[in-house]
Amino acid sequence: MAARLVIAITTQDIGARITTRRRVPGGFRDAVGILESWEHGVLRVRKKDGTLVEISEETLVAARVVPAAPPRPGAR
Repeated sequence: MAARLVIAITTQDIGARITTRRRVPGGFRDAVGILESWEHGVLRVRKKDGTLVEISEETLVAARVVPAAPPRPGAR
């Protein structure tokens, strides 16, 4: 059974933690982080390492809101 790819986010999800999958040359790439903006067909996702990923909505094949990351063991 194949997974169903769905884009289940909107501009109303700005500020939420999301996961995305997009087409890139040679395959796909994923990004997980906070959706900072979605303007003029470009999503900006801030990853936990602080990097900002810009994603053209034309390349999206799947996206959804996900819960906050669980705390790391030993982290306070």
